[in-house]
Amino acid sequence: MADAWQTYAFEFKGGLVSNLSPLQQGINAPGSARLLKNFEPSTDGGYRRIEGFDKYDSAFVPAYGLPKVHGSGQTGTTLVLGNIYTAPVAGDTFTIAGVTGTYTVASAGVSFDSTNKRVTLTLTASMASSPADKAAVTFTSHTGIMKGVAAWEDTIIACRNNDIYKSTGSGWTKINIPSYGTVLVNGAGQTGSSLVVDGLTDVPKAGDTFTLAGVEKIYTVTADATVTSGGATLAINPALASSPADNAAITWLTAKYSDGVKVRTSKYRINSTNKIVGVDGVNYPFIWNNTTFAFIDNNTDLVGSDFVVFHKNQLFFANDDKLIFSSPFTDTDFTAANGAGVINIGATITGIIVFREALIIFTERSISQLVGNTSTDFNLQSITRNVGCVATDTIQEVGGDIMFLGPEGLRLLSATDRTGDFNLGVVSKPIQAEATALISSSSSFASVIIKQKSQYRLLGYSALVTAESAKGILGTQMAGDNTSAISWAETLGIKAYVADSNYINQTETIVFAHSDGYAYQMESGNSFDGTNIIASFATPFVPINDPRVRKTFYKLFLYTDPQGSVNMSVNLKLDFDDFGSVQPETISLSNANSASVGFYGTSTAKYGTTKYGTKLKKLFETQTIGSGFSVSLQFVSEGTSPPFSLDAATLEYSTHDRR
Repeated sequence: MADAWQTYAFEFKGGLVSNLSPLQQGINAPGSARLLKNFEPSTDGGYRRIEGFDKYDSAFVPAYGLPKVHGSGQTGTTLVLGNIYTAPVAGDTFTIAGVTGTYTVASAGVSFDSTNKRVTLTLTASMASSPADKAAVTFTSHTGIMKGVAAWEDTIIACRNNDIYKSTGSGWTKINIPSYGTVLVNGAGQTGSSLVVDGLTDVPKAGDTFTLAGVEKIYTVTADATVTSGGATLAINPALASSPADNAAITWLTAKYSDGVKVRTSKYRINSTNKIVGVDGVNYPFIWNNTTFAFIDNNTDLVGSDFVVFHKNQLFFANDDKLIFSSPFTDTDFTAANGAGVINIGATITGIIVFREALIIFTERSISQLVGNTSTDFNLQSITRNVGCVATDTIQEVGGDIMFLGPEGLRLLSATDRTGDFNLGVVSKPIQAEATALISSSSSFASVIIKQKSQYRLLGYSALVTAESAKGILGTQMAGDNTSAISWAETLGIKAYVADSNYINQTETIVFAHSDGYAYQMESGNSFDGTNIIASFATPFVPINDPRVRKTFYKLFLYTDPQGSVNMSVNLKLDFDDFGSVQPETISLSNANSASVGFYGTSTAKYGTTKYGTKLKKLFETQTIGSGFSVSLQFVSEGTSPPFSLDAATLEYSTHDRR
């Protein structure tokens, strides 16, 4: 004989757990999740559907820089371009300023001169007219990996192929342009493959490109110049098309920046100037102050640096097994007598990060800290020789601790009350299966911190995986005394090869990019750049009071915290969803059909009908059908509605006699 109705309450908390057996999880952690994708454990309680992302700039980052027509009078299906640092590919399309039509590069139609930064293209159709010398060429292709992206000040910096750009959201401006002063031709009547100039404030490098006032074509510096009292004789290619006038102006087009791997940056302020420094594993580091672009090229140890941070008013670079630092209060002086220096770590460095008053240095098998204030008292101390960071770009500070990917999973480096002592706990054990799957399926990683949510996001990248199928892991550091209490979830649909965040003036900007040419802003909008966000959450299979007594379920009450319309489905999954078990039909839940509530930006609001300030529906009540020994609530949301939280649920049920 059935008992009277009873109520069972789910308090949604604990995040994704996959290291417990189904029955153990249902008994011990009924509010946790066996499935949690695109929902985030919230510090405010419950599970919140994540926010979307939008293009930071509707324009894509140019694939080939700012190429120009190299010489006038060109006709037919052959076109020579200068100031181009990456070879186009067959099938690329482009337009030419002043020439009608869009043109396509023919099969086997690319002859690239990487030394002199020129390309000869064979086109599938003849040009409608002869382009002017130095006419701008705009490629419409936007595929290809983005090597770096950084949020800095009120701009985004993006590195694509061999060029670096900035944007405030309305178009990309190239910044890797030399700043060598007001450079002029020194003497009329010059010919050939050299050019005497003056007015130099820095040294032109091989690979730099420029134009000459009154002279056709684009010219490339073929050897590093020797500058004396601001003057130099530049070796150039091609030979001068004509003799420039004395004091003819030189316009620099591009500073050579070639074949970098992945660009990593650090933001800092020195001598009252805000700057950003970048390294890429191949070139000299670069510095940008929102006006001037320059390389730090006065120390060969810096060539090919992989990581950089600003610490103790000095720049620290990691290059292979060396830690190179500038002298105090400078970013370009690497003179030992002035306090600069080099420290050999003894193994390849996989990441560096500032932690409180120390610089933490990771290798694959060790973690060290550099303490002290200057080269006179710097002291390298070992934290551990048994654990290290096995994947670059996974190291972040979250909630006052350092998260990184170790050989066993994600670890948290946290200080204890004892001076110089650290905890190194593995915090991803609850999601070991998901972490292992992400690691094995990814060729590289990107990670970011969302400070306002105390959240760490690790995003895996594989060129073989579509953006819709790209996976990641997010962990929210929950409030409480135990700072290692992290609740986990998965992301689906955020593909990132590089990512960065910045917090300034109480505004947090999180950006990422992959291989489609665009930079995206995370935590923006209610869709994945116009695509529906698919979010799912399933509770464990809960036996309620006795795993061997059958229950009949009658009503579900769902407690939510919406910001707008809510549309989702819920299923009661019975008896571990085993093969042959009968499952109830899907139930739809929505608050979008209310006659009196309108949502901004939709057509639901009607003048004279919609009530201003009407409260949103938060409690959903629905009848349920089903009988079983255990039950799981499974929610699915797909759409572009604002984020909402699932806080708790109650099930009304009755029990049957034991059989």
